[in-house]
Amino acid sequence: MTIAPWLPPVHRRPDLPAAVRIWEVAPRDGLQNEPSVVPAQVKAELVTRLVDAGLTTVETTSFVNPARVPQLADAEEVFSLLAPLRGTWEQARGAGLRFPALVPNLAGLERAVSSGVRDVCVFASATETFARRNLDRSRDEALEMFAPVVAGAKADGLGVRAYVSMCFGDPWEGPVAAEGVVSVCERLLEMGADEVSLGDTIGVATTGQVVDVLDALARAGIVADQVAVHFHDTYGQALANTLTALSCGVTTVDSSAGGIGGCPFAKSATGNLATEDLCWALAGAGVATGVDLGRLVETSVWMAEHLGRPSPSKVVRALAQGHRSRE
Repeated sequence: MTIAPWLPPVHRRPDLPAAVRIWEVAPRDGLQNEPSVVPAQVKAELVTRLVDAGLTTVETTSFVNPARVPQLADAEEVFSLLAPLRGTWEQARGAGLRFPALVPNLAGLERAVSSGVRDVCVFASATETFARRNLDRSRDEALEMFAPVVAGAKADGLGVRAYVSMCFGDPWEGPVAAEGVVSVCERLLEMGADEVSLGDTIGVATTGQVVDVLDALARAGIVADQVAVHFHDTYGQALANTLTALSCGVTTVDSSAGGIGGCPFAKSATGNLATEDLCWALAGAGVATGVDLGRLVETSVWMAEHLGRPSPSKVVRALAQGHRSRE
């Protein structure tokens, strides 16, 4: 299927940045919650297709304990299959390509480095309960565990991102105070993380809350260039919250091709913001992403066939249906 999408007319929004970096998470966050394991060859092809569609940062896998996330137990194999795409890491970086991987501890970091990974991510929690349920540690103990991971990664010249879960609401604790989010972000940046990604893990954030959290970070001296946003669409608010964050100066957005994924360790967590829905909105607002929307939709339709269900992305469905109606 070749899809030449009808693109929206451009009505430039001056309150939004001229360009946005999309941090594509489908191969990792999108597939970690699947009921069955997707073959490594399919995962590698997914990454290749996403790069061909113009995405330059594709979070590829996770070097976690296979017993915890069996869907990503093939991390080494996936990176091996991607060798032709990656070339040398110097060439990949020169082309602006990044293939980050999640690492939970020093053992995961060692596995990632041995596989040639040059950008890693750690994951912390803004709340005590989720830290204990997800990492079996208190929030402070989890942060202490990440300190040597971040230090080791920086010593090897790796880029480091820190995910912060439950930044807007927690299914066990309820609404999350902005001060707690700021405290965790400060500690992660002090460790050496290059940026923090604010996770709306159960998708309960609203636009006013997004402004309040970003304002609290700014007052603490954490600038927009150090912040990314990662919204889930449980209540249909992911795109609205993302556009609000962009109007506050954020320029990095996490999204998942086809809207697949969620968090397997949090009750009520549903799919990520669909990259296609994000790109459609940004195209209409005159914001550059570098993404070929037609190729991206083709990729999500292809992936949906492998997963055995249609994509939840409204833009994927609309453009794919429009293509079929013209055949």
